[in-house]
Parts: sequence; C-alpha cells; structure tokens
Amino acid sequence: MMPPSSNSSTGGAEEGKQCIVNDHMGPFPVLYILIFIISLPGNLLSVWAFIRSPRAKQQSTSVYLVNLLVADLLLLLALPIKILKDLGAAPWSLMVFHCQASGVTIYISLYASIAFLAFIITDRYLQDCHTLSSLRLQEVGFARLLSLVVWMLLLLIMVPNMALPIQEVQEQRYLSCSSLKKDIGLHWHTLTVFLCTALFLNASAAVLLSSGLALKRLLGSRKEPKLWVDARRAAGSVAAVALAYVLSFVPYHVVRTPYTLAQTKVITDCQTKKQLFLGKESTLLLSVLHLCFDPLIFFYLYKPFRQTVRRMLPCSGNQTVGDTQEPTAEERMQPLTSEQRQDAV
Repeated sequence: MMPPSSNSSTGGAEEGKQCIVNDHMGPFPVLYILIFIISLPGNLLSVWAFIRSPRAKQQSTSVYLVNLLVADLLLLLALPIKILKDLGAAPWSLMVFHCQASGVTIYISLYASIAFLAFIITDRYLQDCHTLSSLRLQEVGFARLLSLVVWMLLLLIMVPNMALPIQEVQEQRYLSCSSLKKDIGLHWHTLTVFLCTALFLNASAAVLLSSGLALKRLLGSRKEPKLWVDARRAAGSVAAVALAYVLSFVPYHVVRTPYTLAQTKVITDCQTKKQLFLGKESTLLLSVLHLCFDPLIFFYLYKPFRQTVRRMLPCSGNQTVGDTQEPTAEERMQPLTSEQRQDAV
C-alpha cells in the first residue's frame, strides 16, 4: 500500500508545499482506454494486411506507410502503462518506468507519426506532378534512407531522457515526471521539446506547401475536364491526410511550449500549472486519436493493402471504382512510371 502524498517538498515543490497537477485526471483514462480498444483491431489488421500484401515494399508510399504503422505499434505498446498511471492503479515502480521509458516512447511515436504523415502528404502530391526531381524523391531507396534518418534523429534526441540519471523522491500517490529529473535532465528535456517542435514546424511547412500546390493545380485545371478529374483526386487525398494531421498535432503544439515552461519552473503559479497540464493532456489525447484514423489512411492510400483486406471479407468479389481507375493523363504520357505507380492510386 503506497503512503499518501506528503506536503513536504519532493522536487517541483515550492515554498514547502507541493503543487500536484495530476490529481484530477477526470475522463482521460477512460478515453484512452476507448482509443486503445478501438484502434488495436485496426492496427493489428494493418500489420497482417501489410505482411500479406504483394509488392508491399516496392514503392515510396508503402515505405512511409509501413514506418507510420511501426510508430503506431510503439504507441499501442506504451499506452496501457500510461492508462494505469493515470488511473492511479500502477505501482510506484511502474510509474517511475513510465516517466523514464514508456512516456518517452509515446513521444518518439508521436513525432515519428508527424514526420511520416508529412512524407505521405508530400509523396501524394509528387505522385501527381511526375517531374524529374519528384521521381528522384520517390525512389524506394531514398524513402528508406529518409525513414532511417528520422528514426535515428528521434532516438538521438529522445534516448538521453531515458538514460540520464534521476533523483530519489518520496513514494507518493501522484507522481509528476519532472520531479524525478535532476537539473541536467530538465535542461535536456527542454532542449528535446524545442528540437521536436522544430521538427513539427518543418513537417508542417511541407504539409502546407504540398496542400497549397495541390489546391493550386486543382484550381488551374478547372477548364480541362480530364485534368480536373486527376487534380481533384490528388487534392482530395492530400487534403484528407492533411486534415487528420492538423486536427491531431496542431493543438498539442500550441500548448506544449508553455507547459514545458511550467515543468522547468519558469512558470511557478500552481493554478496555472494545473490548467496547462489539463490543456496538455487534452491535446495529447487528440494526438493519440490518430491511432484510430491511420488504418483508414492505409486502406485509402495503398491499393495492395485494400485488396488484401477485401479478400478477407465475405462479399469482396467486386472491386470498387477506386481499384479500377484509369491511368491519369500524365501517367498515359509516362508508361514506365505508371506501371510503378498504379497500385498507389
């Protein structure tokens, strides 16, 4: 049985009193449980479908989608520990483990998802351009190299948060992860937040540019019916993923920086800290919600995945219009390229 929380200073306290920000989690654990239950079958189905899908590793799109799926699986592994901690059902050792390892894993997954969704949106736009430079960017080898760079960069930024030594604090009912960190840990945590925010801003710039160019192409093709159909299809796929990106990740980053200032004692007012914590948890919930939408993105964007899933269903004899689309005007002009891309339409 854990002793009740003490009023003495345990790190993160001020003037002899402890500011507890996570003692009223409200509906958050229940919502996280619902997200976990809803998203688990879809992501497990995605794993099975990608394993069974033919030619699953021969396109840049599939490389980014597979890496997005890996990020989702990491989040699914770490989420139950956060749920137990938020419910107050986790033992002390598991709460410390969450602060040191599983909580960091959640953020590794979060920023990997941001990067790969941005790559997918950009790739969808480039598929419709068929310029020489875009063809180079869509090479499978380049996509794999870019994915490796993302994972290595995130590990380089995040792993020190797991490895840096922590300080001993009194066992208590409510644990704030920042109270475990020594000064060097707090400084690295702050640096991590700003580096990841920079990654988010660069990814967002790519999303904004790709979405804007897709819209520009759509508006420019209004007088040509054939080009209009192709541009509308491309703009629709880009806009759908971009909307999911914005709803999931933009609100979180609006709150993230001021919340970090509260963690590092720049903001000391306890009531302000509580409000920022609730804002961070609310927007983090939106970010985690992408677990439920990503299987739909896999199904919508990658034809071999679609075909594999449909083979599992009882009434899947007829293909939909999306699986029997005619090549676009640009694809007819570039037959070799269309042969490599028809499954990604």
